[in-house]
Amino acid sequence: MLFNSLPFLYVFLPITYVVFWRLRTKTQRYAWLTVTGYVFYAFWNAKFTLLMALSTAVSYGAGLGFLRWKDVRHRRLCLALPIVFDLSLLAIFKYTNFASRSINLILQETHLNFRVPLFDIVLPLGISFYTFHTITYIVDSYRGVIKPTRNLLEFSCYVSLFSQLVAGPIVRFRQVEADLENIDRSNRTIDLERGWSFFVLGMVKKVLVADSIAQIINPALLHWHMLTTMEAWLCALGYTYQLYFDFSGYSDMAVGLGAMFGIRLPQNFNSPYKAVDISDFWGRWHISLSTVLRDYLYIPLGGSRHGDWKTIRNLMITMLLGGLWHGANWTFVVWGAYHGFLLIITLRSRPALNVLPTALRRVITFLFVVIGWVLFRSVDFRMAFGFLASMFSWKTGIHMVAWETLVLLLLIAGAMAHFGPNTFELRHKWRPMPALGLGVLLLACIILIYGGQQSPFLYFQF
Repeated sequence: MLFNSLPFLYVFLPITYVVFWRLRTKTQRYAWLTVTGYVFYAFWNAKFTLLMALSTAVSYGAGLGFLRWKDVRHRRLCLALPIVFDLSLLAIFKYTNFASRSINLILQETHLNFRVPLFDIVLPLGISFYTFHTITYIVDSYRGVIKPTRNLLEFSCYVSLFSQLVAGPIVRFRQVEADLENIDRSNRTIDLERGWSFFVLGMVKKVLVADSIAQIINPALLHWHMLTTMEAWLCALGYTYQLYFDFSGYSDMAVGLGAMFGIRLPQNFNSPYKAVDISDFWGRWHISLSTVLRDYLYIPLGGSRHGDWKTIRNLMITMLLGGLWHGANWTFVVWGAYHGFLLIITLRSRPALNVLPTALRRVITFLFVVIGWVLFRSVDFRMAFGFLASMFSWKTGIHMVAWETLVLLLLIAGAMAHFGPNTFELRHKWRPMPALGLGVLLLACIILIYGGQQSPFLYFQF
């Protein structure tokens, strides 16, 4: 089920909302949000709800172990075993065939007459996100950052919360712990304006901006080898804005839905295309992921505490694994390495970069990000190199893109992304004119949803 679908808007959300606010106790509200989370997930594939339930039970058991045992040996077992279990599930479902294809490629290059079989494995929707939820909970419990909950329904509600279940943001338990503990005292009216405002603006980003761009560039990218230089740049810019408005739109809708149920979800995007360098970009883009990678991988590896070479090593390991997290394809690994390399260059040359005008630094950073998104979007290296070759060499041919319409959409998207406030910088107060504007935009989104097939959010594939 999609946030931008009629069944969600007309059936699932109204029922979930009305029933939730008629319930009074913590247990009732935990149970209802857990049930609705599993129902929401089951619309995609019901059998994988068992996988999520198993991961939830293992992580919850680890938390109880931390409460019971205080000695180092048992606590380390409670840390290691469930994390190995969660990562093993992720590896089996997401990376088994990737490993098999990589081994087969090596075997082919060495002319060995042997092939590793591929398996018919379906990637469970959102497994990368809820796995990070459970792992951060386990690590924070081990570190003493949080006190593990004894309430299974509270924990299962946290893992399966439908608003952030399948595409983030990656929410740590400590970020919503207070709201979950006080869920029986939530006030329906306090965050209602903010919730609906975030939700509608997120839908506008997704339906009116991202999907409109996608309708033009997706057919063209099926024939990427025929794009002219101008079209290649337009498509690269189109995907840059499509990805941002698609994912930040989902995150805004998730924040809005959370607010409707008295749960404050963290900001996931902070105007990333206003970044002045790549380090600044990663402080603004998919903030929940970048901070998880920083706090649970980069810093434990040593961060920047042990000299330049180990800092470089730690940065590259973090970004390589961050790239691999996005997808089981070598293009994602190279994309991660590309950003790792840019982070290292930024680290080494920051004094020189700081003397440049801010506007120029933003332009340079944005161009490097656009090039990176070409790697991210490409299905293989043949497409990536061919796409980049079309961008950086003069190429003419038959026009594949309705470029006049695309240019107009890019101007609108660019103005919003580079010069407009992000959703968290708005006031979200329902004065007459803003409320009327939101209503008109929501109506436009619903008309478009009626008129065409709902497009899944891009980050569902990760």
